[in-house]
Amino acid sequence: MAEFSDIIGQEQIKEHMQNALKTGKISHAYIISGENGSGKEFIAKIFAKTIQCEEKEDRNGFIEACNKCHSCIQAESDNHPDIITITHEKPASIGVNDIRDKLRDDVVIKPYASEHKIYIIPEGEKMTPAAQNALLKTLEEPPSYIVIIILTNNINAFLPTITSRCIHLSIKPVQDDLIRQYLMEECHVVDYKAALCASFAKGNVGKALQLASNEKFEALKNATIELISKLKGLEIHDMMDRVHEILSPDEDDEKNSKNGIDISQLEDFLDVLLFLFRDILVYKATNEEEHLIFSDKLSYIKDVTQNCTYDAINRIIGNMEIAKNRISSNVNIDLALELMLIGIKETLWQE
Repeated sequence: MAEFSDIIGQEQIKEHMQNALKTGKISHAYIISGENGSGKEFIAKIFAKTIQCEEKEDRNGFIEACNKCHSCIQAESDNHPDIITITHEKPASIGVNDIRDKLRDDVVIKPYASEHKIYIIPEGEKMTPAAQNALLKTLEEPPSYIVIIILTNNINAFLPTITSRCIHLSIKPVQDDLIRQYLMEECHVVDYKAALCASFAKGNVGKALQLASNEKFEALKNATIELISKLKGLEIHDMMDRVHEILSPDEDDEKNSKNGIDISQLEDFLDVLLFLFRDILVYKATNEEEHLIFSDKLSYIKDVTQNCTYDAINRIIGNMEIAKNRISSNVNIDLALELMLIGIKETLWQE
């Protein structure tokens, strides 16, 4: 059962919530902001469960839920009458009726079995202005027993009148070493793969967990590096055919594709290339494999470093950054990738 000691990093958030639990000074409204997969809902549910726990315990320096009382059992099964998650019918927006019916009109009913009544609003950035104004009426005159926890990946989506009445807790990127250690010790991921997933996650624990269990990512990594290793003998159309093969969307991902490319995998594809050439740069400078992300590709990395100058590797990395910027600026994806791959090919084999 999840508890505060299971939250990786986020010391400021844990400290704030722990102080609130110890003093009993729990705010009526919080905004927890962070990337998708960063653990917003995980933290919110731990906080809510602990607030409602009937027999809180002091364990390992944390005030924790006992995980035994009736309240904890209900919270763990998402069946607690006084912990309410606000859902919405339209996937792209949370409308005024969602907030009125499920929160504003409901807060007048006192808690069924607890001192507090907690409302969790996932994807809070999807609230329309009308929905936010409906929520504002509750925030301006909140009953003493309510706690509203808004989760969002975009703090700027809210009206200033909303943010000014909430305590904002921002999820910070978690150190790679902490994520790697967690993957190895708790998820039994082998060391080199844990290091790889931690590097690619960029501080996002949820993404690291997803990558560690994603066989498709492993296949993408190997296919991408194989593409670069064979680039010298490929014509432009062959390069792009292979790119489309690597990034072809599954049937379930068709809605997230553009020009036959799975957008959700495109970022990983570009990151594989970027980390590969950073590895090459590191190995050329140190001649050591200790700090390599792709330590399983050492043989290829050695070959490239023997035939490539520092300047050439830096130019390639610069071209990759240009490609990422072009794609984020809505330049044609195929064109941006084509120019990048041609640049890699010409730079690698002009030496």
